[in-house]
Amino acid sequence: MKVQRLFDFIQKQINEKPLEKFIGSKVDGQWKFYSTLEIQKLAKELACGLIGEGIMPGDKIGIVVYKNRPEWVIADLAIQYVGAIGVPMYPTISIREYEYIMNEAEVKLCFVGIDDLYDKVSAAQAKVPFLKNIVCFDKQGGRPYWKDYLNENHVEEVEKRKENVKSEDLATIIYTSGTTGNPKGVMLTHANVISIVDETMSYLPLEKGYKTLSFLPFCHIFERAVIYGYTSRGVEMYCTGTDNLGGETGDLAMVKPHFFTTVPRLLEKVYEKIYNKGLALTGVKKKLFFWALAMTDGYEVGKKYSGWEAIQMKIADKLIFSKWRAALGGNLIAIVTGAAPCPAKIARVFSAAGIPILEGYGLTETSPTISINHYGDGLAKIGSVGIPIRGIEVYIDTSDGNYREGEGEILVSGPNIMLGYYKQEEQTAAVFKEINGKKYFMTGDIGMFVKGPKNQDFLKITDRKKELLKTSGGKYVAPAPIESKLKENFLIEQAMVVGDNQKFVSALITPSVEALQSWCSEHEIAWTNVTDVLKNEKVIQLYQSAVDEISPNFSQIEQIKKFVLVAANWEPVKTDGSESELTPTMKLKRRVIMDKYREEISKLYF
Repeated sequence: MKVQRLFDFIQKQINEKPLEKFIGSKVDGQWKFYSTLEIQKLAKELACGLIGEGIMPGDKIGIVVYKNRPEWVIADLAIQYVGAIGVPMYPTISIREYEYIMNEAEVKLCFVGIDDLYDKVSAAQAKVPFLKNIVCFDKQGGRPYWKDYLNENHVEEVEKRKENVKSEDLATIIYTSGTTGNPKGVMLTHANVISIVDETMSYLPLEKGYKTLSFLPFCHIFERAVIYGYTSRGVEMYCTGTDNLGGETGDLAMVKPHFFTTVPRLLEKVYEKIYNKGLALTGVKKKLFFWALAMTDGYEVGKKYSGWEAIQMKIADKLIFSKWRAALGGNLIAIVTGAAPCPAKIARVFSAAGIPILEGYGLTETSPTISINHYGDGLAKIGSVGIPIRGIEVYIDTSDGNYREGEGEILVSGPNIMLGYYKQEEQTAAVFKEINGKKYFMTGDIGMFVKGPKNQDFLKITDRKKELLKTSGGKYVAPAPIESKLKENFLIEQAMVVGDNQKFVSALITPSVEALQSWCSEHEIAWTNVTDVLKNEKVIQLYQSAVDEISPNFSQIEQIKKFVLVAANWEPVKTDGSESELTPTMKLKRRVIMDKYREEISKLYF
């Protein structure tokens, strides 16, 4: 069947071969699965309940949960079936942000998960006159419970509304997390997302019956589009959280997935654990570990090993890499990463070890995929974000003149581009540009095309336009590549480059505590606490060596001249109520970090 609305994906699977185990999550420690037919049935019954609540076509309905779960998918389908518009929200945002989003979107009903979400949304409700009801996915005393809304009283009306939904209709409003200012509501139609799903999935190793872990939040367009792809391909979805992935009893080891999507930070953490285990080894085992790790340095996609090098790789695979794969379940065919730049070293290490890392690129405004590295056809290049998918035109706008040769802002045109920002006409107009009579979306990312396998042009992201630094000497510096290179070092958890309007570039660096503890133990440095250890001259010199090591990769003006070690953990949500340093998609909130460390930064320049 031809998919024209997002809810057609589940009907397509049902027409072809519905799954007995379609989507599940853990309930009281045990996996509970719904079949495809059960999901559709429940969604239609919930749609009847929404009509009973007076929900009309075009009304906005919120969804907010801490962990992905089948009920999210059921509610998403029900909202679409009645012609309403889903407004997914992050669970980690403040009450003020809930108020802002729900007021602007005029949210009439909101589904919530467990813990404090009902309380947070309820606190916001006092200032959101449109919000009439908050419905819980879990029984919470006498609070409204989603299953109590299931009925078959309006079956004919649901079917009528379904048929009236058109491909070009607004399907969802997704509020961007944003690094500054209020979030903006990105309006995406059914056609926007559908244009991306099948094209993206055609480049990935997904077959009916494969297992996948889903832990990136459904409220983000990255994982949202992916679950429609999983539905289309008949893939079993195991919903989980990042807190239960690793270890012998973790979901990776127990589920043994064939595929999953992730963000680079999780891969970096896995790599840090692998590296730290290597540090803890002794004698021959330790030498073998780091010998095998060094073998990954020259890896490129499609590289053919021969002679002695091929024998070495086989030995490394048998003794070291096979254990890494087993720790990740043993069945992984590939991992797709996006939402933030992936350090090339991380992609190289995993790919060389037989776990291909496929980096892609996109934005909420582009539904999301713009480009992706392919699986299986050799069209993948480490350090790039792949080849633009079919039907999308990418234009490198060099008219600004502030970039290196070949670089420019990435502009995009295609059926995936959003309608605009909800109720924000001026902000919408500001992100579109007409070139030769054609309208392009301005991504705000700086990039260029580089040659890769089969002489194809691969897109490479070099920085964010708004994040470019300009030194007092008038030279532009892109911080992201420098930060990415720093984070390849297992001792560095996070880094932010500073130096706008200054004579030289500096950096704030947060340590990887576990790795630093191991290093201190090995070098007989007493461990008291992070703050004290970071003042140790040997530790400072250690990080100076890490900074010096990356310097040859950059021009003189881009090289870090000074740095400060920060005894803190930058997170997307802070338990003490202070403003977080990272967005929910793990991007640096540069303004927040600059404000928090204003004194430390000023000392770097005086």
